[in-house]
Amino acid sequence: MYSTLKFNISDLKPYLRWFILGGTIFFLAKALKDHWQEVLAIRIIGPGWTYLTLACAVTLCAHICSGWVWSWILQGLNQPVRGLWAVRVYLITNIAKYLPGNVWHFYGRIRSAQAVGVPLLSASMSVLMEPLLMSAAALLLALACTPKLNLGIQLPILTFVLVGLHPQALNRLLQYTAKLKNKTKIKPTSEKTIVRVKSYPILPLIGELVFVGLRGAGFLMVVLAFHPLEPVEIPLLLSAFSLSWVVGLVIPGAPGGIGVFEAVAIALLDEPLSAGVVLSVIAMYRLINTMAEASGAGLAWLTQQGQIAPFSKSSSQKPQG
Repeated sequence: MYSTLKFNISDLKPYLRWFILGGTIFFLAKALKDHWQEVLAIRIIGPGWTYLTLACAVTLCAHICSGWVWSWILQGLNQPVRGLWAVRVYLITNIAKYLPGNVWHFYGRIRSAQAVGVPLLSASMSVLMEPLLMSAAALLLALACTPKLNLGIQLPILTFVLVGLHPQALNRLLQYTAKLKNKTKIKPTSEKTIVRVKSYPILPLIGELVFVGLRGAGFLMVVLAFHPLEPVEIPLLLSAFSLSWVVGLVIPGAPGGIGVFEAVAIALLDEPLSAGVVLSVIAMYRLINTMAEASGAGLAWLTQQGQIAPFSKSSSQKPQG
Protein backbone atom coordinates (compact mmCIF):
# COMPACT_ATOMS: atom_id res chain seq x y z
CA MET A 1 0.00 0.00 0.00
CA TYR A 2 2.82 2.40 0.89
CA SER A 3 4.63 1.82 -2.40
CA THR A 4 1.37 2.34 -4.30
CA LEU A 5 0.69 5.60 -2.47
CA LYS A 6 4.24 6.80 -3.08
CA PHE A 7 3.91 5.96 -6.77
CA ASN A 8 0.63 7.84 -7.08
CA ILE A 9 2.03 10.95 -5.36
CA SER A 10 5.08 10.99 -7.62
CA ASP A 11 2.78 10.73 -10.63
CA LEU A 12 0.92 13.83 -9.48
CA LYS A 13 4.01 16.06 -9.23
CA PRO A 14 4.12 17.09 -12.93
CA TYR A 15 0.40 17.89 -12.85
CA LEU A 16 0.84 19.93 -9.65
CA ARG A 17 3.49 22.05 -11.35
CA TRP A 18 1.22 22.70 -14.33
CA PHE A 19 -1.73 23.41 -12.03
CA ILE A 20 0.26 26.06 -10.14
CA LEU A 21 1.52 27.57 -13.39
CA GLY A 22 -1.95 27.61 -14.91
CA GLY A 23 -3.47 29.15 -11.78
CA THR A 24 -0.91 31.95 -11.61
CA ILE A 25 -1.24 32.73 -15.32
CA PHE A 26 -5.03 32.89 -14.96
CA PHE A 27 -4.73 35.18 -11.92
CA LEU A 28 -2.29 37.51 -13.70
CA ALA A 29 -4.36 37.56 -16.89
CA LYS A 30 -7.51 38.44 -14.94
CA ALA A 31 -5.72 41.21 -13.03
CA LEU A 32 -4.38 42.67 -16.28
CA LYS A 33 -7.81 42.40 -17.93
CA ASP A 34 -9.49 44.23 -15.03
CA HIS A 35 -6.90 46.99 -14.80
CA TRP A 36 -5.38 47.35 -18.26
CA GLN A 37 -6.66 50.91 -18.63
CA GLU A 38 -4.90 51.89 -15.40
CA VAL A 39 -1.69 50.28 -16.61
CA LEU A 40 -1.80 52.22 -19.88
CA ALA A 41 -2.27 55.45 -17.93
CA ILE A 42 0.85 54.85 -15.80
CA ARG A 43 3.90 56.94 -16.71
CA ILE A 44 7.45 56.87 -15.42
CA ILE A 45 7.70 59.94 -13.20
CA GLY A 46 10.51 62.47 -12.72
CA PRO A 47 13.94 60.83 -12.56
CA GLY A 48 12.31 57.45 -13.17
CA TRP A 49 14.87 56.21 -15.69
CA THR A 50 17.62 56.99 -13.21
CA TYR A 51 15.83 54.90 -10.59
CA LEU A 52 15.46 52.03 -13.06
CA THR A 53 19.17 52.16 -13.95
CA LEU A 54 20.08 52.14 -10.27
CA ALA A 55 17.66 49.26 -9.69
CA CYS A 56 19.44 47.18 -12.35
CA ALA A 57 22.87 47.99 -10.85
CA VAL A 58 21.75 47.20 -7.28
CA THR A 59 20.12 43.94 -8.40
CA LEU A 60 23.33 42.92 -10.18
CA CYS A 61 25.24 43.64 -6.97
CA ALA A 62 22.76 41.41 -5.14
CA HIS A 63 23.53 38.47 -7.44
CA ILE A 64 27.28 39.06 -7.06
CA CYS A 65 26.77 39.03 -3.29
CA SER A 66 24.86 35.75 -3.50
CA GLY A 67 27.68 34.19 -5.51
CA TRP A 68 30.17 35.21 -2.82
CA VAL A 69 27.88 33.72 -0.16
CA TRP A 70 27.97 30.44 -2.09
CA SER A 71 31.75 30.42 -1.61
CA TRP A 72 31.20 30.83 2.15
CA ILE A 73 28.82 27.87 2.13
CA LEU A 74 31.43 25.72 0.39
CA GLN A 75 34.13 26.92 2.78
CA GLY A 76 31.89 25.85 5.67
CA LEU A 77 31.91 22.39 4.07
CA ASN A 78 35.74 22.35 4.13
CA GLN A 79 36.08 23.37 0.48
CA PRO A 80 38.37 26.49 0.49
CA VAL A 81 37.16 27.98 -2.80
CA ARG A 82 37.91 31.55 -3.81
CA GLY A 83 35.12 34.09 -3.73
CA LEU A 84 35.87 35.40 -7.25
CA TRP A 85 35.74 31.89 -8.72
CA ALA A 86 32.42 31.20 -6.99
CA VAL A 87 30.92 34.50 -8.17
CA ARG A 88 31.87 33.79 -11.77
CA VAL A 89 30.40 30.29 -11.71
CA TYR A 90 27.31 31.52 -9.89
CA LEU A 91 26.58 34.31 -12.38
CA ILE A 92 27.12 32.10 -15.43
CA THR A 93 24.89 29.31 -14.13
CA ASN A 94 22.24 31.58 -12.59
CA ILE A 95 20.60 32.37 -15.92
CA ALA A 96 19.88 28.63 -16.38
CA LYS A 97 17.14 28.76 -13.73
CA TYR A 98 14.77 29.99 -16.43
CA LEU A 99 15.07 26.69 -18.29
CA PRO A 100 12.22 24.18 -17.78
CA GLY A 101 12.73 22.21 -14.60
CA ASN A 102 14.16 25.09 -12.55
CA VAL A 103 17.13 22.96 -11.44
CA TRP A 104 19.71 23.50 -14.17
CA HIS A 105 21.45 26.37 -12.36
CA PHE A 106 22.04 24.00 -9.43
CA TYR A 107 23.24 21.28 -11.81
CA GLY A 108 25.67 23.71 -13.44
CA ARG A 109 27.15 24.75 -10.09
CA ILE A 110 27.55 21.15 -8.98
CA ARG A 111 29.31 20.20 -12.21
CA SER A 112 31.56 23.28 -12.08
CA ALA A 113 32.50 22.52 -8.48
CA GLN A 114 33.22 18.88 -9.32
CA ALA A 115 35.41 19.98 -12.22
CA VAL A 116 37.83 21.67 -9.80
CA GLY A 117 37.87 18.79 -7.33
CA VAL A 118 35.02 19.54 -4.94
CA PRO A 119 33.38 16.24 -3.88
CA LEU A 120 29.88 15.61 -5.22
CA LEU A 121 28.41 15.45 -1.71
CA SER A 122 29.83 18.84 -0.73
CA ALA A 123 28.74 20.47 -4.00
CA SER A 124 25.23 19.04 -3.70
CA MET A 125 24.95 20.13 -0.07
CA SER A 126 25.99 23.68 -0.96
CA VAL A 127 23.16 24.11 -3.48
CA LEU A 128 20.72 22.58 -1.00
CA MET A 129 21.73 24.97 1.79
CA GLU A 130 21.56 28.05 -0.44
CA PRO A 131 17.74 28.23 -0.89
CA LEU A 132 17.25 27.39 2.80
CA LEU A 133 19.47 30.31 3.80
CA MET A 134 17.74 32.59 1.29
CA SER A 135 14.32 31.61 2.63
CA ALA A 136 15.40 32.24 6.23
CA ALA A 137 16.87 35.63 5.26
CA ALA A 138 13.70 36.70 3.41
CA LEU A 139 11.47 35.67 6.31
CA LEU A 140 13.74 37.48 8.79
CA LEU A 141 13.57 40.66 6.72
CA ALA A 142 9.77 40.42 6.41
CA LEU A 143 9.43 39.92 10.17
CA ALA A 144 11.76 42.83 10.91
CA CYS A 145 9.74 45.15 8.66
CA THR A 146 6.22 44.23 9.80
CA PRO A 147 6.49 42.04 12.92
CA LYS A 148 2.90 42.53 14.13
CA LEU A 149 1.37 41.33 10.87
CA ASN A 150 3.41 38.19 10.31
CA LEU A 151 4.14 36.50 13.63
CA GLY A 152 1.32 33.98 13.32
CA ILE A 153 2.41 32.56 9.97
CA GLN A 154 6.03 33.45 9.34
CA LEU A 155 7.49 32.79 12.78
CA PRO A 156 6.72 29.01 12.81
CA ILE A 157 8.01 28.65 9.24
CA LEU A 158 11.15 30.65 10.04
CA THR A 159 11.75 28.57 13.16
CA PHE A 160 11.46 25.36 11.13
CA VAL A 161 13.94 26.63 8.51
CA LEU A 162 16.44 27.85 11.13
CA VAL A 163 16.28 24.51 12.94
CA GLY A 164 16.84 22.77 9.60
CA LEU A 165 20.08 24.74 9.20
CA HIS A 166 21.46 23.47 12.50
CA PRO A 167 24.63 21.36 12.07
CA GLN A 168 22.98 18.27 13.60
CA ALA A 169 20.12 18.43 11.09
CA LEU A 170 22.46 19.11 8.15
CA ASN A 171 24.85 16.32 9.16
CA ARG A 172 22.00 13.82 9.36
CA LEU A 173 20.96 14.86 5.87
CA LEU A 174 24.56 14.45 4.70
CA GLN A 175 24.73 10.95 6.19
CA TYR A 176 21.48 10.00 4.50
CA THR A 177 22.69 11.38 1.16
CA ALA A 178 26.00 9.52 1.52
CA LYS A 179 24.12 6.26 2.10
CA LEU A 180 22.08 6.81 -1.06
CA LYS A 181 25.28 7.58 -2.96
CA ASN A 182 26.95 4.39 -1.72
CA LYS A 183 23.97 2.33 -2.83
CA THR A 184 24.34 3.61 -6.38
CA LYS A 185 28.15 3.37 -6.53
CA ILE A 186 30.26 0.25 -6.81
CA LYS A 187 33.01 1.83 -4.73
CA PRO A 188 31.64 2.93 -1.34
CA THR A 189 32.46 6.32 0.17
CA SER A 190 35.41 6.08 2.57
CA GLU A 191 35.44 7.66 6.03
CA LYS A 192 38.02 10.21 4.85
CA THR A 193 35.57 11.72 2.35
CA ILE A 194 32.64 12.12 4.74
CA VAL A 195 31.53 15.74 4.90
CA ARG A 196 30.38 17.31 8.15
CA VAL A 197 29.05 20.75 9.01
CA LYS A 198 30.93 21.92 12.10
CA SER A 199 29.12 25.15 12.98
CA TYR A 200 25.90 27.01 12.35
CA PRO A 201 26.10 28.95 9.02
CA ILE A 202 25.82 32.41 10.62
CA LEU A 203 28.05 34.20 8.09
CA PRO A 204 26.22 32.80 5.03
CA LEU A 205 22.90 33.72 6.67
CA ILE A 206 24.08 37.31 7.16
CA GLY A 207 25.27 37.32 3.57
CA GLU A 208 21.87 36.17 2.32
CA LEU A 209 20.26 38.92 4.42
CA VAL A 210 22.39 41.42 2.50
CA PHE A 211 21.36 39.70 -0.75
CA VAL A 212 17.63 39.92 0.00
CA GLY A 213 18.07 43.48 1.28
CA LEU A 214 19.71 44.52 -2.00
CA ARG A 215 16.97 42.80 -3.99
CA GLY A 216 14.41 44.68 -1.91
CA ALA A 217 16.25 47.96 -2.48
CA GLY A 218 16.14 47.34 -6.23
CA PHE A 219 12.40 46.69 -5.99
CA LEU A 220 11.86 49.96 -4.10
CA MET A 221 13.74 51.86 -6.81
CA VAL A 222 11.43 50.39 -9.44
CA VAL A 223 8.45 51.51 -7.36
CA LEU A 224 9.93 55.02 -7.14
CA ALA A 225 10.09 55.17 -10.93
CA PHE A 226 6.29 54.92 -11.07
CA HIS A 227 5.03 56.19 -7.73
CA PRO A 228 6.34 58.53 -5.00
CA LEU A 229 6.88 56.80 -1.67
CA GLU A 230 6.34 57.92 1.88
CA PRO A 231 8.86 56.65 4.48
CA VAL A 232 6.10 54.78 6.35
CA GLU A 233 5.36 52.74 3.21
CA ILE A 234 8.88 51.36 2.83
CA PRO A 235 8.73 48.65 5.57
CA LEU A 236 5.41 47.33 4.24
CA LEU A 237 6.72 47.21 0.68
CA LEU A 238 9.93 45.44 1.76
CA SER A 239 7.92 42.91 3.75
CA ALA A 240 5.56 42.27 0.83
CA PHE A 241 8.50 41.92 -1.56
CA SER A 242 10.32 39.48 0.74
CA LEU A 243 7.24 37.28 1.14
CA SER A 244 6.47 37.33 -2.59
CA TRP A 245 10.07 36.49 -3.44
CA VAL A 246 10.35 33.60 -0.97
CA VAL A 247 7.04 32.11 -2.15
CA GLY A 248 8.30 32.28 -5.73
CA LEU A 249 11.50 30.59 -4.57
CA VAL A 250 9.94 27.61 -2.79
CA ILE A 251 6.73 26.88 -4.74
CA PRO A 252 7.26 24.63 -7.77
CA GLY A 253 5.75 26.94 -10.36
CA ALA A 254 7.28 28.29 -13.53
CA PRO A 255 11.08 28.42 -13.98
CA GLY A 256 12.70 31.26 -12.06
CA GLY A 257 9.52 31.80 -10.03
CA ILE A 258 7.90 33.58 -12.99
CA GLY A 259 4.20 34.05 -12.27
CA VAL A 260 4.27 32.96 -8.65
CA PHE A 261 6.21 36.02 -7.47
CA GLU A 262 3.98 38.32 -9.52
CA ALA A 263 0.73 36.77 -8.30
CA VAL A 264 1.70 36.99 -4.62
CA ALA A 265 3.01 40.55 -5.05
CA ILE A 266 -0.29 41.67 -6.59
CA ALA A 267 -2.21 40.16 -3.69
CA LEU A 268 0.02 41.73 -1.01
CA LEU A 269 0.49 45.15 -2.60
CA ASP A 270 -3.12 45.75 -3.57
CA GLU A 271 -3.73 47.97 -0.52
CA PRO A 272 -0.69 50.32 -0.39
CA LEU A 273 -0.52 50.81 -4.18
CA SER A 274 -3.11 51.03 -6.94
CA ALA A 275 -3.60 47.97 -9.12
CA GLY A 276 -2.20 49.74 -12.19
CA VAL A 277 0.97 50.75 -10.37
CA VAL A 278 1.42 47.26 -8.93
CA LEU A 279 1.11 45.60 -12.35
CA SER A 280 3.52 48.10 -13.91
CA VAL A 281 6.05 47.72 -11.08
CA ILE A 282 6.15 43.91 -11.02
CA ALA A 283 6.41 43.72 -14.82
CA MET A 284 9.26 46.24 -14.86
CA TYR A 285 10.98 44.57 -11.90
CA ARG A 286 10.93 41.21 -13.67
CA LEU A 287 12.53 42.86 -16.69
CA ILE A 288 15.12 44.66 -14.54
CA ASN A 289 16.03 41.46 -12.67
CA THR A 290 16.36 39.47 -15.89
CA MET A 291 18.57 42.20 -17.40
CA ALA A 292 20.75 42.17 -14.29
CA GLU A 293 21.11 38.37 -14.40
CA ALA A 294 21.89 38.42 -18.13
CA SER A 295 24.43 41.22 -17.64
CA GLY A 296 26.05 39.31 -14.79
CA ALA A 297 26.24 36.13 -16.86
CA GLY A 298 27.74 38.06 -19.78
CA LEU A 299 30.38 39.79 -17.65
CA ALA A 300 31.27 36.52 -15.94
CA TRP A 301 31.56 34.76 -19.29
CA LEU A 302 33.89 37.47 -20.61
CA THR A 303 36.15 37.03 -17.59
CA GLN A 304 36.59 33.35 -18.42
CA GLN A 305 39.49 34.43 -20.63
CA GLY A 306 41.43 35.20 -17.44
CA GLN A 307 42.47 32.48 -15.05
CA ILE A 308 40.89 32.64 -11.59
CA ALA A 309 42.19 29.92 -9.31
CA PRO A 310 39.32 28.06 -7.63
CA PHE A 311 41.19 27.56 -4.34
CA SER A 312 43.14 29.95 -2.15
CA LYS A 313 46.92 29.76 -2.02
CA SER A 314 46.83 29.27 1.74
CA SER A 315 45.19 25.91 1.21
CA SER A 316 46.86 22.90 -0.32
CA GLN A 317 45.12 23.73 -3.63
CA LYS A 318 42.94 20.71 -3.03
CA PRO A 319 39.54 20.58 -1.37
CA GLN A 320 39.19 18.66 1.83
CA GLY A 321 36.50 16.02 1.79
